[in-house]
Amino acid sequence: MHDIRTIRDNPEAFDTGLKRRGLAPLSAALLEIDRGRRAAITQSEQAQARRKALSKQIGIARGKGEPTDALMAEVNGLDSAQKAAEKAAADAEAALAEQLAAIPNLPYADVPDGKDEHDNKEIRRVGNPRNFAFDPKDHVVIGEGLGLMDFAAAARMSGARFVVIKGQLARLERALGQLMLDLHTAPAEGALGGYLEVDPPLLVRDDAVYGTTQLPKFGDDLFRTTNGYWLIPTAEVPLTNLVNDTVLDEKELPLRYTAWTPCFRSEAGAAGKDTRGMIRQHQFPKVELVSITTPEQAAAEHERMTGCAEEVLKRLDLPYRTVVLCAGDMGFGAHKTYDIEVWLPGQNAYREISSCSNMGDFQARRMNARYRPREGKGTRFVHTLNGSGLAVGRTLIAVLENYQNEDGTVTVPAALRSYMGGVETIRAAKG
Repeated sequence: MHDIRTIRDNPEAFDTGLKRRGLAPLSAALLEIDRGRRAAITQSEQAQARRKALSKQIGIARGKGEPTDALMAEVNGLDSAQKAAEKAAADAEAALAEQLAAIPNLPYADVPDGKDEHDNKEIRRVGNPRNFAFDPKDHVVIGEGLGLMDFAAAARMSGARFVVIKGQLARLERALGQLMLDLHTAPAEGALGGYLEVDPPLLVRDDAVYGTTQLPKFGDDLFRTTNGYWLIPTAEVPLTNLVNDTVLDEKELPLRYTAWTPCFRSEAGAAGKDTRGMIRQHQFPKVELVSITTPEQAAAEHERMTGCAEEVLKRLDLPYRTVVLCAGDMGFGAHKTYDIEVWLPGQNAYREISSCSNMGDFQARRMNARYRPREGKGTRFVHTLNGSGLAVGRTLIAVLENYQNEDGTVTVPAALRSYMGGVETIRAAKG
């Protein structure tokens, strides 16, 4: 959420940030609403002050036996004026909040300019794609060939964008999630580990989804129950909301949380995209990383979080590249975002497997999440960060496609074999 006082102090910087996002200037319209709001507040305060003064005059007049009809009439008029001014101020406050809630976060200065994914900047590439002696298949052909991936059965019971995973593929998916959690929850050592594992609710209320910026803009991309709960689109929502309406001590920061949960997305804004296979589904597992920190620590924490996500791909020996998103391609609440893209031989392309974002104080303002600095008085808003560490389903896709063999089997990466009971190769299901 943007602060109108910041906009008031530097409207040009605000409009410049919006322009980088591909949006028209809005400061003039917002400040006009703000002027009306402040004028109404002033009118209400003046009416209240005048009423108090008149009340004293009425008391004095009555003590002297003097008439008070004219004074009482003025008080009644001021009462109506005060109520009208209070309503005007409240209406302006609501209108301002509604407009501010719909405006995305502004990009950091070092975020590249650009309109879409074609303007993102690659900052590193790790590993080399495998040279296959045969034409590599995509994960759908591999999984169905093994008899362990069933899209047809899922469609019969749930519709499109679902899958049933069985046998050793189900175990492989579980192994991936366990590897990620074990890596992230290990004792902090340098730039790795130190996250606290959390098992959060999968159903949340409006305030939680609003606090992490999914509402009001992205309500159509979420699933909602008939009694008003939202299914989480990512564990970012409950993990970040662990600090809503709280005041932390600076000595507690940074807080680092991780969770392995199912995620639910209606994908209303992605109609027609990635309809084949598991790339974009309504239900999918993901290991999430969330950090709560100070403004001074946030940039370094962003780099650390991205490195933690990348480490999973290094352990699995999967080729990937990391890009910084341009201003026009960032998510709604992000100040700066790194996307990690894994190589998928079946698509002959790099595809996103993690998105790590520094949100600044954008979410904290919505959640009223603050901390007390070690020095100085008062409180400050925390800065929040989130990222996938990793999307488990997409990591399963990457393992299947990068470790496939010509005979249709899949070699289990060395890092996963202890989780697989020593299984080295996944073969077709029997029967």
